[in-house]
Amino acid sequence: MRFLGLLLACAALLQAAAAWPQNLRSIYHSEVLERGYGKALFSPKVVIVSMFSPEAEVWYDIPEFDVLAINISVPGLSMLYPDVHCTADGEICQLTTGESEINAATTISSLVASPYFNFSQTYFMIAGIAGVNPEVATLGSVTFAKYAVQVALQYEFDAREMPTNFTTGYVPLGATTPGQYPTSIYGTEVFEVNEVLRDLAVAFANTADLNDSAAAVAYRANYAPALSYLAGTKEPSVVPCDVATSDVYYSGALLSEAFENTTTLLTNGSGIYCTTAQEDNASLEAFLRAAMHKRVDFSRIIVMRTTSDFDRPYPGEAASENLFWADQGGFEPAIQNIYLAGIKVVEGIIEGWEETFSKGITPTNYIGDIFGTLGGTPDFGPYSSSDSLSRRDTEAKIPMRRRVRRDVSVTMKPLLR
Repeated sequence: MRFLGLLLACAALLQAAAAWPQNLRSIYHSEVLERGYGKALFSPKVVIVSMFSPEAEVWYDIPEFDVLAINISVPGLSMLYPDVHCTADGEICQLTTGESEINAATTISSLVASPYFNFSQTYFMIAGIAGVNPEVATLGSVTFAKYAVQVALQYEFDAREMPTNFTTGYVPLGATTPGQYPTSIYGTEVFEVNEVLRDLAVAFANTADLNDSAAAVAYRANYAPALSYLAGTKEPSVVPCDVATSDVYYSGALLSEAFENTTTLLTNGSGIYCTTAQEDNASLEAFLRAAMHKRVDFSRIIVMRTTSDFDRPYPGEAASENLFWADQGGFEPAIQNIYLAGIKVVEGIIEGWEETFSKGITPTNYIGDIFGTLGGTPDFGPYSSSDSLSRRDTEAKIPMRRRVRRDVSVTMKPLLR
């Protein structure tokens, strides 16, 4: 009877599929799927995570890489981007979260909970554009992060009302002045991903010929007078450096340097403030919660951001000009370089699957959140001490939103020069 039921379900599914235009080639959420299958339909090797349409569309309409061959509607995904797109063999998939932290967290949470997929061996590559710190990289560069830092999770004063002895209007939660380690910990402040996998991704991406533009070349030249911005004057390259997450799309030297200080503080001096984005900590929190229940492997996450605009103006330029009106010329190269570098990473994983990637890449660094949720002791945050605290111990001794004491010695950049 079970065999007969499966045959009937399959027949119904084929009949339903035939009723749709062939160019859609979609599998939609239906009772047929739920009744007919007792296990996941797809076990992708790589999932590409885009945040909005231009980042997603660069993966479409590529004859040798037809990621639109199968389209699966997943409940809980963005109303604007309701489908997961996959190649015909189901090995490579792509989805779009929608922009900002709320959209990213909701989409990834819905994705990893979907019964249509088995993600236990899947590599996830966050692949989007970002702002860039000209002290570290330039327009059109491809960056791979080890740390993602939620820099705007702080108290905030309007700069016109902040105390006269403050260097910024941002103060860590639970602290009373800038530069103090936060004493109110939420858990999403910092995530660390697999550095060995990150370095492999860097090596794959380094084989790509990156795109650039004449407008980007011209705009970069404006940063040459400032010696600290030397990296910003160079041509695009692949750079291992870290990403700051904030829903606020900010611009200007003072805010950028304040959040650079936050990155330094929260990573105990080891993070490299490089790119600015709106989603990564939110996506990583959703992945981490899924990893707690073995839905995903947190050691198989790559965070790639290509750089579309500088996070601060060049000397003599207004911050508003840099943000609103300047033709920086970085957007198109950044979008194109998502694919040009990203496809090298995807191909590297697929081609090396049997020999290397199927069994996973063992991290040599700590991976996870500030609580040590997945095991091990974080090398950042108030719990990075010689006394290893398990998540249960942490919650028992230091509940969230309660005060903790942490003395951190890091070098903070002056905000006013």
